[in-house]
Amino acid sequence: MTRRVDVAIIGAGTAGMGAYRAARAHTGNLLLIEGGQYGTTCARVGCMPSKLLIAAADAAHDVANASRFGVRLDGHVRIDGREVMARVRRERDRFVGFVIDAVEEWPAETRIKGRAQFLDDHTLALDNGERVEAGRIVIATGSRTNQPVAFEPLGDRMIVNDDVFDWEDLPGSVVVFGAGVIGLELGQALSRLGVRVRIFGKGGGIALLTDPDVRAAMLAAMREGLDFDPDAEVASVTRENDSVVVRFGDSGAEKTERFDYLLAATGRRPNVDGLGLENTSLELDDRGVPKFDRFTMQCGDSHVFIAGDVNGDIPLLHEAADQGRIAGENAGRFPDVRAGLRRTPLSVVFTDPNIASVGRSFRSLQASGMDFAIGAVDFGDQGRSRVILKNRGVLRVYAEHGTGLLLGAEMVGPRMEHVAHLLAWAHQKRMTVSEMLDMPFYHPVIEEGVRTALRDANARLHLGPAMDPHSLDCGPGA
Repeated sequence: MTRRVDVAIIGAGTAGMGAYRAARAHTGNLLLIEGGQYGTTCARVGCMPSKLLIAAADAAHDVANASRFGVRLDGHVRIDGREVMARVRRERDRFVGFVIDAVEEWPAETRIKGRAQFLDDHTLALDNGERVEAGRIVIATGSRTNQPVAFEPLGDRMIVNDDVFDWEDLPGSVVVFGAGVIGLELGQALSRLGVRVRIFGKGGGIALLTDPDVRAAMLAAMREGLDFDPDAEVASVTRENDSVVVRFGDSGAEKTERFDYLLAATGRRPNVDGLGLENTSLELDDRGVPKFDRFTMQCGDSHVFIAGDVNGDIPLLHEAADQGRIAGENAGRFPDVRAGLRRTPLSVVFTDPNIASVGRSFRSLQASGMDFAIGAVDFGDQGRSRVILKNRGVLRVYAEHGTGLLLGAEMVGPRMEHVAHLLAWAHQKRMTVSEMLDMPFYHPVIEEGVRTALRDANARLHLGPAMDPHSLDCGPGA
């Protein structure tokens, strides 16, 4: 059986759903193809279950540290791992249910279950025996956790973040390999829930941070009550019975520790293998991903578009939703391809303290050779941060000499998830530092730290002369 459609969308995750909604505004003759379960990465194994685990960890940490405020608790804090994980799974399933309900409300004839493979530029073969001929195609197949071959001998003692959220109870110990977002979030959360945790990184990197001052502040914060080495020297990782045995260098000496599990948080890989992209005329990069325009999501000048985590551009839910919408709109009205809105880059890591990045990173600005000023605030002495005993971290903002435009920021500190949004809005509106300083700041709030950093940047900026708006006039009748 061959189905002929105007638009075929491969993948029903965040990007695929966004593409479906957008394309459907242009044509009713479309097909959403999903090879696995409905339910996005975010809802099933990403954003939401991880934040549920982190919420439990934060609650435990706050109770354990209540005595710092003079609040005394009778007895010790007891963490019921089964109750913690039961709530994680229960709420996770609820979020996934919302996604499934949304997809299943769409007309049944516009969606199908099956794994798709390109036979040529317009033809897809499904593993259920059907074929689809499509005028335009959107690839939105997402990504999956990377599982290093070196850890395969560990068998079921090696896990990825997907596995954590199906636990019925918390283990006694976990070693985490990877100091990215997933490794830091889950490692710290498990540690605060009573699990013995050690985190090994490689090369000194910490999540998305590129500013050395901000990275140093996060390293100091993470090492409070947690064993963390961002540039570890690991000699061997082996399995002995039901234990993971790690031999590593520690202050010049070799040390050996045993853990119940190894959590591999070593990045994600695009789901392009098995798609048969080699049967198309698309130009592929070294990962096997089609080359594309990030403003149109179009692959070359073809009728194929790619959106979401599969393209590896910015693997975040809000970016996947934007990309899916752009890809769907362009596939729907093809060949009328238009650039879509790409918002200011905004990333948040929900550790304590939060990590966040807005706009241009420190590394990218340095590499560009751009002349910029840096303004900073240390939250160690920031008023509201001290009041709530969350006074750790640094915010650094980057502004352009001559114009005073906010270029970007990197930060580690309390409630930076909110501060980052303020800065992202200002960046997208192309505000200058002086314009931002004209905005209201209440007292006492953490956002006053933003004002401190902006004042510091403003004092360091070399600004050009003010321009007379009439200097551009060409005279009457121009």
